[in-house]
Order: sequence, then structure tokens, then C-alpha cells
Amino acid sequence: MTPTKDAAILVLNAGSSSVKFALIAAGTLQPLCRGGIEGIGSRARFGGAAGAQAHLFEDGLPEASDHAAATQWLLDRIRRADGIDLRAAGHRVVHGGPDFAAPVVIDDSIMTALDALVPLAPAHQPHNLAAIRAVKSAWPDLPQVACFDTAFHRTMPRLAQIFAIPHDLTDQGLVRYGFHGLSYQHIADVLPGIAGERARGRVIVAHLGHGASLCALREGRSVATTMGFTALDGLMMGMRCGAIDAGLVLHLIEQRGMAPAEVSEILNRRSGLLGVSGISNDARTLLASDDPRAAEALDLFAYRVVREAGSMMAALGGLDAFVFTAGIGERSARIRAAVAEGLAWTGIRLDAARNAADDTRISADDAAVLVYVVPADEELPIARAVRSR
Repeated sequence: MTPTKDAAILVLNAGSSSVKFALIAAGTLQPLCRGGIEGIGSRARFGGAAGAQAHLFEDGLPEASDHAAATQWLLDRIRRADGIDLRAAGHRVVHGGPDFAAPVVIDDSIMTALDALVPLAPAHQPHNLAAIRAVKSAWPDLPQVACFDTAFHRTMPRLAQIFAIPHDLTDQGLVRYGFHGLSYQHIADVLPGIAGERARGRVIVAHLGHGASLCALREGRSVATTMGFTALDGLMMGMRCGAIDAGLVLHLIEQRGMAPAEVSEILNRRSGLLGVSGISNDARTLLASDDPRAAEALDLFAYRVVREAGSMMAALGGLDAFVFTAGIGERSARIRAAVAEGLAWTGIRLDAARNAADDTRISADDAAVLVYVVPADEELPIARAVRSR
């Protein structure tokens, strides 16, 4: 791909409840336009667009939009963009399995392999692949690149990747893959410019959004993470339970007579903030509520972050910096404060005014551990990977 003045890369990031997009200049990697749709599956809403082409999205999102309708609505408007020479598209693909540890140009054989991984990420992978197919339908000859959330964690040591299960199952690829890798890659890329030498030290990044996880970084590389073989493990999330006793799962099947599909529905779509509160999977709704169940759900969310952060610290042998990112991490001063209070023993101490203002550095001047808020950007690492291909 030879960049020209108007050459652009389309990036699509289809999540479990959102579709984000960006048109990025192929030469400079500067965003020409970006935006997204949130709340898919409950109350879909267009979150807005920024950039020279933002006017294309002013007519509003149709009601009752699902992932397919939302993606098609975005692509229809992107096709109208003036002065854009679309050269390639890049996609976030959640699960790369054991065979995909780096971005790859998509062809039919790649799609077949990625389809086979759908059971490992049922809330995400189908939407990722549907976006690829939608782009192919709109631009049949456009090169497309898949970038994997799991790839960033392949630097974890073997002991951090394997489970205590029979080794023949491990050899078949039943290992800890980890997710949110594109988000963590972005933090690893930009943190040296924010935190200096501390960015090369012992860092925990908290990606706290509808999906949530932690990653322990040393020298900017993943050494441990909370998600596992699937994106169901680890922290409590919007609708997912996170880490849970496997015996409880067996109990639901063997003693309660539930079918595996029913158990999957409970753990993936009826648990987390939604299940504990009985109100909503959206932290913003719970933060605005005076219902004690909302408070309990948020308290448990913060408690789980604190518990898992201790595990990440053990893997690192200490802590030099802590980074909040993604929707909750970037915008909820209350949850950041709750996490910091639970981790006060580590040397974390926030400056209340900085935290309330969502400043980049929110730790107190004399804190032993520096704490930052860094906006998530999964689209830029994708665009960079597309350009390199």
C-alpha cells in the first residue's frame, strides 16, 4: 500500500455492545474521522463523530439497531465520504487462538480459521467477523487485515499461560490467551511519553469498560493478565461474571439440570453489574442510582479490581505505576477512588482534585506509585498494523 495525500485506512472495532470506527490517514496515521455506536443490545445510540467527515452521520441511527444494522449504517455513510481514497480496512478480532500471534491479511482460509474460534469468544467474534464480511460486500477488492486481542499476551511466560489441567489438553491449545491486547498495546506505546522511565518498570493497566481486565506490564510487555482461555475469566464486567468456581458451573449443570447453553447465558449475559444490581449493565446508570443494589454492584466491581491487582503485583514483584483506561476507567472518578483506596497499602494515593478532573496524572505528588488516566485507542494500533502490511 503506497500512501497518497487522500489515502485512508478504515478501522472497525466491533465489540460486544458497540461498533467503533475510524478513518485514518494512511501516511500520517492521523484520524480523519472517528466515532461509534454504543448500547447495542439494549438501547443503541450513536455516540457522535469527530473530524472532517462528521457531517455524514448527522441523520441519526435507526431505532432498534442490532450489530448488523449498526455496521451497515456506518458503512453506508463512510461510502459517501468526500475526497477519501480508501486503501485498506483493519479489524479488531478478539480471539486469535493458538495460530494467530500477529496481524494477518484476510482471505477465505483465514476466515474459516477464525470462524472455528467463535465458541471461544461468542459475545465478540461473530460481530468481528460480520464486520469483515460487511466490508467485503461493500468493497469486494479492498484488502483487509485482522488484528488480534490475544496476540499481545503471547509474551507471557509459559507458567502464566498454562492451566493446571492434563498436559495433553494444554498441548491442544487450552491455555490462557488474555484479551484487550490492542488496548494494552496502545498504552504500552504511549506510556513512555507520559510516565518516563516508570513506563519500563512494573505497571498494571486496568482496562475497565463493559468488558474489563487487568494486564501486568514489564518493559512494555505483557507478563500476566486476568482474562483466560475466553473473555469470561477475571474481573466482574457489565454482564459477565468474571472468575468463578468451576464447581458452581458443574452444580448448575449436574444438580440444577441446566443445559450448557443456559449456563452460558447466565454467565455471559445475566451476570456482572447487571446480575448483581438487577438494574443495568451500564456503570453510568448505576452511578446515578440511589438503589442499594446499584451501590453493591459497583462496590463488588471495585473490590474485584483490587483483588486481581494483588495477583498482578505478585507476578510483577511490586508496582511502579497504575493506569486506568477504557470507559469506566477514564470517566468514573468514584470507581477510581474506590480502587485506589483498596490499594492504598501499595503506595497508591490519589490527588482528589486531579481525580475529579480526570487529569492524566491523578496520583498525589508524594505518592510512591504513580497513577494515570490514559484514553483507550484500539484503532490506532490497528491502523499501524494495516499500514505495515
